[in-house]
Amino acid sequence: MDIFDKYAQIAGRHDKVLELGTDPFGVRLDEILSATEARVDGRHTILVGTNNYLGLTFDEGAIEAAVEAVRTQGTGTTGSRIANGTYALHRQLEEEFAQFLGRRSCMVFTTGYQANLGMIVGLAGPRDVIYLDADSHASIYDGCRLSGAKVVRFRHNDPEDLDRRLARQQEGEAALVIVEGLYSMLGDVAPIAEFAEVKKKHGAWLMVDEAHSFGVFGERGRGVAEAQGVEEDVDFVVGTFSKSLGGIGGFGASSHPRFDVLRYCSRPYMFTASPNPASIASVRAALARIDCEPGLRGQIWANARQLHEGLAGLGFDLCSPMSPVIAVKMPDEGTAVWAWNRLLELGVYVNLAVPPGTPNGVCLLRCSVSAAHRSQQIEEVLGRFGQLAQELAAARA
Repeated sequence: MDIFDKYAQIAGRHDKVLELGTDPFGVRLDEILSATEARVDGRHTILVGTNNYLGLTFDEGAIEAAVEAVRTQGTGTTGSRIANGTYALHRQLEEEFAQFLGRRSCMVFTTGYQANLGMIVGLAGPRDVIYLDADSHASIYDGCRLSGAKVVRFRHNDPEDLDRRLARQQEGEAALVIVEGLYSMLGDVAPIAEFAEVKKKHGAWLMVDEAHSFGVFGERGRGVAEAQGVEEDVDFVVGTFSKSLGGIGGFGASSHPRFDVLRYCSRPYMFTASPNPASIASVRAALARIDCEPGLRGQIWANARQLHEGLAGLGFDLCSPMSPVIAVKMPDEGTAVWAWNRLLELGVYVNLAVPPGTPNGVCLLRCSVSAAHRSQQIEEVLGRFGQLAQELAAARA
């Protein structure tokens, strides 16, 4: 038996996707022109699927900070945080993040994926129970598996279902509830205030992954919990540097007085080389800009409104109310793949999302707007979606 035989079904689906055009899971951006534009296969392309929410990948301050860090501190740390891999930069960023979030402590991880792994593995063990929103990100599911804790899923964004399941909790079990602020596929927002009431009722702990909402939601950009006024009821917050902060890495933060014990108990934190100096330096600069420039949030919400209203006006079926993630529902996988290829031909890059990576088996064209998008660019994107709508209608006729 070939060791790759187990992937035969997946490989077969991938081959069918390739028959319809470009490989959507291997698109190469040949030249990055800006935070919102690139050259793809020789075509000037508007990027509407990058999660570059605040457009800070080309922030001059972040770039200069990264360059200076490479010059003065080298290209990498060559060690884990508990060995030789903690630099002054790491501690400085942790202190700045804790202050920004209004939390007692913060830990920096090498990737956002590892932030979820490291937090979940550190917080939960075989004697604990994790109550998990069914639509949670793969990194959260992987962290749950690695923790060895019992996992109980509850219906997506359903506090009443969580309440019923927590009511069956056994005495002596520590319960950790995990939800996301903004869900990355459909663009829907969690009712964190309601979840917080349920967790308090049952004496559980609440962790919120603000990966896609950090920098965008809330008066200061701290996420959905801030926007809903319940930050104090969230015990642990997790996020990534790879979205609004335009870098690589992740963080976990809390005001629990014993939180820092995770530095010696979380294996994904303990046994991974720490983030390189350039990444940390650029994130520090980006965080400072988010803190002092609320206009970035105003711009992304204006752009989200323009795209959401425009797509709805063209007759597309949108999955959620307005947010920086705007998911366009397609009737089936074949149509979704064809539509994705057609948009790429028209100079618009979005994300193709198909099962099993989507909730409820839906097929999506997933858009994410940026504060760096100009209104004219969004109008161009809408014009090309309009052309797509006409071609889809003609095919159905």
